[in-house]
Amino acid sequence: MNILVTGGAGYIGSMLVPKLLADGFKVTVIDNFMYKQTSLATSFQNPNFKMVYGDVRDKSSMSILLAQADVIIPLAAIVGAPACDKDYITAETTNKDAMLWLIRNVSTTQRIIMPTTNSAYGSGDQNNFCDENSPLNPLSLYAKDKVIVENELMNLPNATSFRLATVFGLSPRMRLDLLVNNFVYRALSDGFIVVFEGYFKRNYIHIQDVVDTFIFAIKNEQAFKNEIFNVGLSEANLSKLELCHEIKKIVPSLVFLEAPFGKDPDQRNYVVSNQKIESLGFKPMRSLQQGLRELVAGIKMYDQKLFTNI
Repeated sequence: MNILVTGGAGYIGSMLVPKLLADGFKVTVIDNFMYKQTSLATSFQNPNFKMVYGDVRDKSSMSILLAQADVIIPLAAIVGAPACDKDYITAETTNKDAMLWLIRNVSTTQRIIMPTTNSAYGSGDQNNFCDENSPLNPLSLYAKDKVIVENELMNLPNATSFRLATVFGLSPRMRLDLLVNNFVYRALSDGFIVVFEGYFKRNYIHIQDVVDTFIFAIKNEQAFKNEIFNVGLSEANLSKLELCHEIKKIVPSLVFLEAPFGKDPDQRNYVVSNQKIESLGFKPMRSLQQGLRELVAGIKMYDQKLFTNI
């Protein structure tokens, strides 16, 4: 099976690609290496690995790569609300335009397994509860573009959308701007965290469980065909203040407080149900506490100026 991973040298791809290769798949990655990362260096030792240095907006390159792929995992994106706001033209052309072109140029026999985002829920219902049937209320450019793409994607006969929770955990191409990773980094580097609107809740998931979700979907095609799934750790629907309390269990010296005024620029606030994917037999294996201990042990390796999208 030939798998094309766009943006495969990014935060998730750097963990996913080696796992796909270890499972015996042939993997082609296209990436523009905009962050100067070297995260796939060891994959070049595998004869089933092919690296294409390019941009997903280059239709001529993408046409050739698409023709050779059985499964496409489109990870290439400008990820997160702040990064999209910083360069909205690059964000729109990469996150929306390039993805819509890809969707319109695959054959009906090819599979697309696409990560979208549960930030599309915005604030959920009156109880902030969301499942796959809940109305979408995207608040950021990033989330709005993901919703547009997902709507188009689900017109295909063999597509899957994973509405990912906020991902955390170590990766060769680390992201310290993600909420859990950032809070742990600040707990260790600064010793304190100032929280805006600390009651806002989100769902979280370890990066290795995200990788396992993609593998599980590839190996169970019929169950995932033309379906949307929330992908998160059900035990980790936590407010930001609750997250700080969990970090303090491992970093007792941490001081955190809620700002008496001011707003979080990211107004997401929701509790997510992951029951649909769990009913298929998939269950995340890494707890929040396991992931936090991992971060505390290893996050000092990373320089905040280098390992962030903003």
